[in-house]
Amino acid sequence: MSDPQQSATRARTRQAIIDAAIGLLAQNRAAPLGEIATAAGVGRTTLHRYFADRAELLAAIDVEGDLRLEQAITRARLDEGTGAEALLRLCQEYFELGDLLSLMFGEQQATADASCFGPDEAGPAAGGSEPAGLSTPAFEAAVRRGHHDGSIDPGLPAYWLESILWAHLYTAWSFTTQGNLTRYEVLRLTLRTLDGAIAGRR
Repeated sequence: MSDPQQSATRARTRQAIIDAAIGLLAQNRAAPLGEIATAAGVGRTTLHRYFADRAELLAAIDVEGDLRLEQAITRARLDEGTGAEALLRLCQEYFELGDLLSLMFGEQQATADASCFGPDEAGPAAGGSEPAGLSTPAFEAAVRRGHHDGSIDPGLPAYWLESILWAHLYTAWSFTTQGNLTRYEVLRLTLRTLDGAIAGRR
């Protein structure tokens, strides 16, 4: 029978490695596993006991990303309040996932570059393209509700608003890395700008 305390310790160590990998790879997708192990507070050998190679670690990050996105959508309570309020809550929740979604932006752009330019050719700079597959029925329902309650411009379809949301978030994450503004100020400006961009015409 497994020791519950040992299992909990293993789970914490595994999570620490994943968290460290997300933070480092968001800044540098080529960050070596040794640096990730150091950031997680474990040795390289320990890291390999949990993840045999880089591919296994990246696969675990993908699973972690899906989980965190689902949790963010749940916390945003997209079925409550006006449509605009729901989208602003979602924006705030996604803002808190900065490292994770910055990494997803970069991975998607890298895939697109490879498919368009080939593995030996240089593609455009990373950023600017939203992660694939993040639109949900709940998001679309919130947009429709906003069209009906007047809080969202009915001339703005859900697919367009999704791109607007990612564009605002990408700008916000860029500003947080520059250090000229506090995270609070960046979030305040992001929500104010998004609110103005989606508002129903008066």
